[in-house]
Amino acid sequence: MKKICFSLILFLGLSAYVSAQGPVGTWKTVDDQSGEARSYVEIYEEGGKYFGKITNLLEADPGTLCDKCKGDKKNQPILGLVIIENMKSHKDFWKGGSILDPETGNDYGCSIWFDEGNKEVLKVRGKHWSGLYRTQTWYRVKS
Repeated sequence: MKKICFSLILFLGLSAYVSAQGPVGTWKTVDDQSGEARSYVEIYEEGGKYFGKITNLLEADPGTLCDKCKGDKKNQPILGLVIIENMKSHKDFWKGGSILDPETGNDYGCSIWFDEGNKEVLKVRGKHWSGLYRTQTWYRVKS
């Protein structure tokens, strides 16, 4: 019985630690080509997976629509748009989901990790099926 209780406490403690280390929070996106801050993205956890939605546009009009998006996201407001979907935790990074580029309307495979363990700096990589990829650096927004 003691072993079961100890194992349960250890599991719960480890789960809380891993959860606290995740990318949940609000991040300022920075264009990797221009260096300009573009938006805020709130990353949240739902059902064991991570998602991200645009919560603030820093350069574009808040009424801007995703006219190049496909499917049910076509012509939806970019503000509030879920652009990161179904990311799963894997060791000390997150992968397996997708990221949408609202400027092109294209979806890419996605990987996310902290830059050199710094929990205030997030690396976000979108990868095309051809193997080409683009990585952006996002910065945690202090509340």
